[in-house]
Amino acid sequence: MELIIYGTFLVLSLVAYAARQVANKGDEKKVSISNINFKSFQKSFFLVYFLALLGDWLQGPYVYKLYAFYGFKESEIAVLYVAGFASSVVFGTCTGPLADLWGRRKMAIAFSVIYTFCCLTKMSPNFWWLFVGRVFGGVATSMLFSTFESWYVYEHSERHGFPSEWIGITFSITTFWNGMIAIFAGIISNVTAETLGFGPVAPFVVALLPLVVCGVLVVNTWEENYGDRKSNFSGSCWEGLKIIFSDEQVLLLGSVQSLLESCMYIFVFLWTPVLDTGTTPLGMVFSCFMVCIMVGSALFSIMANRGYTEANILKHCLIMISISMAICCYTARPGATNIDTVISFLAFLVLEVAIGMYFPAISYLRSQVIPESHRANVMNWFRVPMNVITCGALLCLHVETISNDKRIVFGACLVLSLLGTFLCNRFILAFRDENASKKGGIDIENDVKSGKKLQ
Repeated sequence: MELIIYGTFLVLSLVAYAARQVANKGDEKKVSISNINFKSFQKSFFLVYFLALLGDWLQGPYVYKLYAFYGFKESEIAVLYVAGFASSVVFGTCTGPLADLWGRRKMAIAFSVIYTFCCLTKMSPNFWWLFVGRVFGGVATSMLFSTFESWYVYEHSERHGFPSEWIGITFSITTFWNGMIAIFAGIISNVTAETLGFGPVAPFVVALLPLVVCGVLVVNTWEENYGDRKSNFSGSCWEGLKIIFSDEQVLLLGSVQSLLESCMYIFVFLWTPVLDTGTTPLGMVFSCFMVCIMVGSALFSIMANRGYTEANILKHCLIMISISMAICCYTARPGATNIDTVISFLAFLVLEVAIGMYFPAISYLRSQVIPESHRANVMNWFRVPMNVITCGALLCLHVETISNDKRIVFGACLVLSLLGTFLCNRFILAFRDENASKKGGIDIENDVKSGKKLQ
């Protein structure tokens, strides 16, 4: 298994490099390399965001292993995971309205402080300290996946006035480098966990540095921006919910995101027990997953350059995840053979490629359908059903039958991804009709203006 993993990493790295080269040729046609202001703005965002991602990814490979290292059973580990997801539901939902009202720069600073505290709790083997750390980690994760993107979209569109088409390019680049950072983080966590003598605690100590530097850079380099500040906190929360249910596009896109990311986060818990044979290099497995995200990011750019819409790319992601989950419904059986484990590993790689395509696609689509005034608020509401579904799936692992046969959970993920595919088709139709009506309105307006000029 070790040889297969290291060989896979090498092959995937070559594929990722080749795919990125092809993608870059298309992207250069969209954005002139001489646009110094845009490039400079991108770099100011990338530096901060990539440090935040590094601090997050350094913890990824060894969360499950750390809890097992402290002697907790799988059912107890599931409770700790649920604490993080439940925290995102209860407290994380508040971070969106707070970011819009209080300021996204301030929330990014709060992210750095909270996630730093979360890492410090990992140094204690006490269950309740770890539980508190998971609660804070859930809040920080909600901030990471809403506040930073909301800050960027506002600065891109409102303060600098760059074309909206360039947003997709930025998020394609962030997804690619997200994979690079995660690979680096996986290797660093693997090396530190095995060589420093602290075991799986070491990666969490290393993660402190990028999180602290991230906060310092936000303080010194970012300008503040806000969403809608006219409403109070509770009014802002409910306004975000009203936007979701009053706009079919927002509702459908949020439903697709919740279903797809439920599968993703359930997978985050399951991949370690499915693949860990006792000698499996988990850091390198994690790095393979991240190379696949890079491949997916490059595939997104290639497909976009060849005429595929972001909505259609999102549909392809869901189909790939459905295929991956269907395979695992067979291979993740009790008493799985080595070949079953290898096939599960390959199915997981397909899922990660889909995730790499998903992030830039969903980021662009959110920028098009979610009102700027409540962007962070609406995005955090999207995470509520995802966290509820994920919590439910992980709590089911307390049932002995499900704990012993994880194919049941993968079967549930298959149903979720198929439902997501159906709703994505609905979204494609709604998004296409909306764009067509907007284009028609613009054409009429231009005709009127032309008529006036002729008169």
